[in-house]
Amino acid sequence: MYARIVVALDGSSFAEEVIPRAARIAEQIGATLSFVRVAERPGDMLVADEYVRTLARRHGVDGRAVVASGSVSESIMGEVDRVPDSLVAISARGRSGLGTAVLGSTAREYVQSSHDPVLVYRPTGVDEHDVAPVTTVLLPLDGTERSESMANEAADWAQALHANLVIVQAIDARGVDLSGIDTTEDAYVHSRADVIAERVGIPVAWEVLHGDPAQALAAYVRGRRDVLIVMATRTQPALRAAVLGSVTSELMHGASVPVVVRAVRS
Repeated sequence: MYARIVVALDGSSFAEEVIPRAARIAEQIGATLSFVRVAERPGDMLVADEYVRTLARRHGVDGRAVVASGSVSESIMGEVDRVPDSLVAISARGRSGLGTAVLGSTAREYVQSSHDPVLVYRPTGVDEHDVAPVTTVLLPLDGTERSESMANEAADWAQALHANLVIVQAIDARGVDLSGIDTTEDAYVHSRADVIAERVGIPVAWEVLHGDPAQALAAYVRGRRDVLIVMATRTQPALRAAVLGSVTSELMHGASVPVVVRAVRS
């Protein structure tokens, strides 16, 4: 598991909403927590440094500002890579919090550029200090190797957090005539649960959901504050704007739980 969680900040209250969730997760897995703020211009360094150090002192953690070398996401990546076994935690919205993109431009670029998982949280505008511990790690599967590539990551999280591991598959059969068909809709997810449980040596529960995958998954975790979703998403190098697969993007728009996501090229 990760030894350090690095919270990327931009000076906004939206970005700061990820702090209590990252802090709770860090506490559960025995990791240290640190903050980083990237000054986009050398002249911004003094303000950025004062902001991040003040916030870090308030939370009793390490904090540092760095001057951007390349893009902001590349600079954050450099800070994460500075200490081995670090994971970045980043808000899906920044500064004004406005815009149509589900992920802010920095978070989107970071997910695309990183070969490692990224902890992303979509802020709601509500400041929460009393964050519940994670008791359930959710691994969505869709029958593809891409989705199954995060199985070991999800199992590692479940073990480190002392949480339950649940795999889910959402089946959208709207408009499909299933009459006369002997459906074994749970065969896939059930078999994957058995395989993963045997491989990692921990119990694995499973659920089959129905309807639009993103909406079904969002409804499944709605109202929960003790869930961590671990999932893969697709990225297409030829379409750099299409960083997140539609299900991942829609799920993050409809669910207010932290998501550990890794982009896998299609």
